[in-house]
Amino acid sequence: MRPRHAAAAPPSALPEHWTPEQALAVFECLQDLREQLWARYGPQIQQAWRDQLVAQTPPPSLDPDEPF
Repeated sequence: MRPRHAAAAPPSALPEHWTPEQALAVFECLQDLREQLWARYGPQIQQAWRDQLVAQTPPPSLDPDEPF
């Protein structure tokens, strides 16, 4: 299982010798993969995203004496 917030690879980890056309081909491939993942696992991805947000957001502090 992947960490909740895996650090993105630093820009230097990308090949610097790609042509703009090669970079575009990789970008389009990743976009297609993203769309396919969303089509197949969209609801599960949304729930996992919610679960991560809830786990990282501290509950609000409530003051019982404070008016609405």
